[in-house]
Amino acid sequence: MRPVSHGTTKVGPELADIGEPEPKAGTGSVPAKVSVRNVTIAYPMRGRSKDFVAVADATFDIGPSEMVCVVGPSGCGKSTVLSAVAGLVPHRSGAVLVDGKPVTGPGSDRAVVFQKASLLPWITVEDNVAYGLRSYGVGKRAARERARELLDLVGLTAFARSYPYQLSGGMQQRVNLARALAADPSILLLDEPFAALDAQQREILQLELLRIWSDTPKAGLFITHQIDEAVLLGNRVVVSSRGPASSIRNAIEIDLPWPRSRDTRLEPRFTDYVEHIWELLSAAQAE
Repeated sequence: MRPVSHGTTKVGPELADIGEPEPKAGTGSVPAKVSVRNVTIAYPMRGRSKDFVAVADATFDIGPSEMVCVVGPSGCGKSTVLSAVAGLVPHRSGAVLVDGKPVTGPGSDRAVVFQKASLLPWITVEDNVAYGLRSYGVGKRAARERARELLDLVGLTAFARSYPYQLSGGMQQRVNLARALAADPSILLLDEPFAALDAQQREILQLELLRIWSDTPKAGLFITHQIDEAVLLGNRVVVSSRGPASSIRNAIEIDLPWPRSRDTRLEPRFTDYVEHIWELLSAAQAE
């Protein structure tokens, strides 16, 4: 995973001198994998003449191997935007594009990792990972071989024949991630996948995700409430305003060295980014 500039702003003069900019997604040299353009998402409300507008005028791009993290106040529609990219909810206006084509529903090119692992409790870890592949017509043997490869990738080879209830919450989320990667999607959508974990497990899985992303780079959209998590994982951090009818207010390019690690948090610029995004969120809450 490498930083890709999308014409976003940089934070303060102390962060301005970062060398030559990378190619910009969507300009021809690096086409955007995902484009969200002026998207509004609204729902009818029973007994009311006006619809509830969850998201208004959301706009951002995601490059082919870029992770974009979205932070914002609770109820601002972060997960709703992710669901629109996944093709799980319709948008009222604007455009959601993958490889330049409109998203009209779910597809095998996109995989979602939700906050809750939601594994099938009556089958083994290996079979949970292989389950999706079987639904795509992959043979039993090939599906299991692929599942074993992915369990090795997420460090759970020894638990292939275990059942979900025998795993910790962090281990279950590793299985969830392996399952999402099984069909080799080009886009990974992560909806607060580590929110239910304790601080130690969350940090372990953040570092695991960075390692996996380095091995199998994809376009990624990561929803989180944790500013430090967004700065650690993201090429860019998109800040949403307070909902309802939230909009994308700021996109901050995170110019920190790759590969990133636990030591990245010790860099002065890491703290600068966290503080700046905190200020943006505080301003959004005060509106």
